[in-house]
Amino acid sequence: MVKTAWVTDSTAYLDDELRNHPDLYTIPLTVLLDGQEYSDGIDLTPIELFQRLKELKNPPLTSQPSVGSFQSLYEQLSKEYDQIVTVLISGKLSGTVSSSKQAATLVDIPVITFDSHILTYPMSALIKKGMKLVENGHSMDSMLVQLEQIRDTCETYVLVGSLEQLHRGGRMTGLQFFLGSMLSVKPVISIEDGALNVKEKVRGEKRAKEKILDYFRKAYEENPIKEVYLLYGLHQEQAKTWELILNEQYPELKIISCPLGAVIGVHAGENTLGISWFNGLK
Repeated sequence: MVKTAWVTDSTAYLDDELRNHPDLYTIPLTVLLDGQEYSDGIDLTPIELFQRLKELKNPPLTSQPSVGSFQSLYEQLSKEYDQIVTVLISGKLSGTVSSSKQAATLVDIPVITFDSHILTYPMSALIKKGMKLVENGHSMDSMLVQLEQIRDTCETYVLVGSLEQLHRGGRMTGLQFFLGSMLSVKPVISIEDGALNVKEKVRGEKRAKEKILDYFRKAYEENPIKEVYLLYGLHQEQAKTWELILNEQYPELKIISCPLGAVIGVHAGENTLGISWFNGLK
């Protein structure tokens, strides 16, 4: 029987099932704070990150794992496994996908690099689905086709906690940052085809949050949505408020709440709040 190793990066949120899975391996991204490097999820937690952000002299930076890091991991896994499936943060948000693909050309074991077009728990949901398909006897080609179909139904909407951090990280233009900070305009950020997009600009945080929930309600009316993911920077109580609302309106819905992690927190800020789901996950 073909033995498959699964690899993801540290922006994925791993619940107990994935954390304890014997065939799943995680490669960390790097956070650079005033010249000092930290491995995401290993020697820097989100709580530690947001405390450090208040004290920094220079803007924080993040970087993807090197080609060499992937190559070393893949060579190690080739001793125990026949093939590797790597599910990673969107290639339009990080160069991690590119590093994996380059490393795959340098090793003897077959490596499939799958661009999730997303991050954190939605990415983890794709990993779980892929694992289940392979366990049920699907070929790699069949599994990839189905994962791509599910991936492309994803909807994600985010209220970014810090427009300044997003701007400094090069992910929001100066004009958008100026309008948002000066006029109390809250841009609703969507992730579409793996890239950040300003979906709508709403005056006031309360209205913006309600607008995001309206996106979900509309999607729920049109699709058999199985589960929804609430994503937060540091303050879980903000996600808890949405969870209570959704629990009351959709008691059969599985609601999973998880932090964004340190790397995403560098760009988004501690007050970030988002919601994500797959319209095609069954």
